[in-house]
Amino acid sequence: MSAAVDLSLLSAADPSLRGQTPTLDFSPRPPDSLDEAGLSPELIEQIITKMLFQRGEMSGWDLSLAIGLRFSLIEGPLETLKRKHLAVIKRALGLAGVTAVFALSDEGRVQAREFMEHTQYMGAAPVPVEQYVEQVRRQRVPEGWLTPEKLAKAYRHMVVTPHVLSQIGPAISAGRSILIYGQPGNGKTYLAEALMNLDDTPVYIPHAVLCRGNIIRVFDPVQHRPIEDDSSASLFSAGAGYDRRWVKCRRPFLISGGELTLSQLDLSYNPVSRVYDASFQMKANNGTYLIDDFGRQAASTAEILNRWIVPMERRIDYLTFISGSKMEVPFETFLIFSSNLKPEQLGDEAFLRRIQYKMLLRSPETPEYRDIFYKFCQANSLPFNPQDFDDFIARHYAATHRPYRRCHPRDVVSHAIDMIHFDGLEYRLTADLLDRAWESCFTQDVE
Repeated sequence: MSAAVDLSLLSAADPSLRGQTPTLDFSPRPPDSLDEAGLSPELIEQIITKMLFQRGEMSGWDLSLAIGLRFSLIEGPLETLKRKHLAVIKRALGLAGVTAVFALSDEGRVQAREFMEHTQYMGAAPVPVEQYVEQVRRQRVPEGWLTPEKLAKAYRHMVVTPHVLSQIGPAISAGRSILIYGQPGNGKTYLAEALMNLDDTPVYIPHAVLCRGNIIRVFDPVQHRPIEDDSSASLFSAGAGYDRRWVKCRRPFLISGGELTLSQLDLSYNPVSRVYDASFQMKANNGTYLIDDFGRQAASTAEILNRWIVPMERRIDYLTFISGSKMEVPFETFLIFSSNLKPEQLGDEAFLRRIQYKMLLRSPETPEYRDIFYKFCQANSLPFNPQDFDDFIARHYAATHRPYRRCHPRDVVSHAIDMIHFDGLEYRLTADLLDRAWESCFTQDVE
């Protein structure tokens, strides 16, 4: 299958998407034929043979569910396997092939081993890369999809100033990359993770993609959040449901920290199964990819950003097979870089210009700190005396000139609750508990 795909439609300036309102239904239509699915009968025969080899026997219904295609599309390959004496019907209920139970013959098991030497993939039928490109394009959020009201609603569980919203809002709306930096403990990761449920429009992620005879796994049960659905709804009723080679999911939200390596930003080949795993950014298409603790990875910041120069500018990524050939795929991922380092420690001005937006998340002032403290106590139904809080601020911040951090209220109050439970105290925050909790949160000078 050729990987030559017209990716001009993926341009950020695509005029066909301007002014559109969000499409609520991105569902890929079930194919009516293998030709429409972009698959050869031989590929389906191989998948069926390997499935029967692994499971022993399967009904037509089970094969249809496992492959993600209507039985009418796999009926022909099944007949071919029977005609070649590679598969047999063990038993059947009625005349419908969908109820028949299939198994491999001795010749079929020999053939299955040969197929397994080429690739051990035997899951849902793959989606041709051309169809994947088109689906990702359809699932892009249109311009103007995000409003200040919608963004404020996503952060309603947090204490966030209007200034912060005005900074991060345009970057999210445009889907551009953003660097969030500042002192540790001020909620950079928490701020980014709040975007996870900002857009509840479902998207469709393929189990696997087919390109030049190579199979690339895309759906990742660890990284993706499927939406419950009737898996057989579109397999036996024409025109209903969606193509079950795809998984209906929430928009992806992937996170990588200091463990991120350059190899994870390209195709990963398994020499045993002879199947590729998609890169992290490909798995994050139509969603968000947070690079947390940026600057602490084994790979340098220069190496990571250089890897994404073309993708960030053109919204096209190039992934490499072990043969050296490349596959073009969309890069429709909102990249968030979060770092505790100063910008000059990450790179010079020209280097950082590759990241479109920059946002310094400053430490909170007293009113914002108070709001965070009050809100956390309220969330835990923990009563306290406001005067005790004011005295606490005077003793531990004003007198020592310690800067506020957004994580401090959570840490101190959580420790106080732990002490209440351990000591069997009245469920109330007191001045003594605040002091004890403070001491347990921070190191003291050693004499």
